[in-house]
Amino acid sequence: MRAVVVHSPGGIYALALVDVPEPKLGRGEVLIEVAFAGCNWADTQVRSGIYPHPYNFPVIPGMEVSGIVLGLGAGVDHLRVGDRVTALTNMGGYAEKCIAEATLVTKLPDAVGLDVGAAFPVQALTAFHMLYTVYNLKKDDVVLVHAAGGGVGLLVIQMAVKAGARVIGTVGTEGKERMALHFGAERVVNLKHEDFVATVNQITQGRGIDLVIDSLGAETLDRSFDAVKVLGHVINIGEAQGKPFGNIRDRVLPTSSSFTRFSISHVMPDAVLWQRGMDFVLQALAEKWLEIPIVQTTPMDKVRDMHRQIEGRQVAGKLLLAITGKK
Repeated sequence: MRAVVVHSPGGIYALALVDVPEPKLGRGEVLIEVAFAGCNWADTQVRSGIYPHPYNFPVIPGMEVSGIVLGLGAGVDHLRVGDRVTALTNMGGYAEKCIAEATLVTKLPDAVGLDVGAAFPVQALTAFHMLYTVYNLKKDDVVLVHAAGGGVGLLVIQMAVKAGARVIGTVGTEGKERMALHFGAERVVNLKHEDFVATVNQITQGRGIDLVIDSLGAETLDRSFDAVKVLGHVINIGEAQGKPFGNIRDRVLPTSSSFTRFSISHVMPDAVLWQRGMDFVLQALAEKWLEIPIVQTTPMDKVRDMHRQIEGRQVAGKLLLAITGKK
């Protein structure tokens, strides 16, 4: 079968479309014919060898897929061969076939296409668990979302607005504010031209932010502690600008705020929590108030272009890698 393989850490040219052996099905696992694989910032980090939870090389990137069930390992009884599914994988998604743990494979409702099925698992479930597992989002909370035009940011905005919260966003690229405003952010700050802390203080009349969602790290994360209210919460999920500074303790003490470095991988082993998030997202999709903004679908032989776009930070929404491309 064909797969995109990274044999050793590197740039986009480390991505090679090659023939590899088919994966072997084990107990408690599901074999999936992949229709689409979602592309995430984490995939570029895995390829580069800088992902916080390292993988051994060679590795096939791709941690979320949709497709058709081809085979079931012993002990799997909630699925059938031929089911349309969405799944989280321990990498391996950029391939014509992949293996996923059965607990992380969910049958898709007829109303949800296979393209959407590959576009939401990592980002939508990350958004949900930040808002409702790590934090307890409430009506009238004020949420600051960095990288508001990115995949996670746009989903956080929609979920927060649906709950009656107010959202302030930040972007670093001209034009990305449009989609964030479309989904309900009341104000979006361009980090290149404005001071987001000053804007937050103006909008909240000095009260500060209830919850900060940050995927940038470095200086943006550090300055977020100047924007959070007393007893507020800061959640970090990425390091696009660089690693967090080593002063987190000193930053949380002045306001008794709390800090979480969140990874969806820490929710995956908990079947109850995982299903709670999946049920929420699938219901939201069925009710059509949650939109997954798929902006481009790329064939396997153009995977390098897809990673180039992600790393160029020009994308407002979700990129998919088309494997079979069946919807």
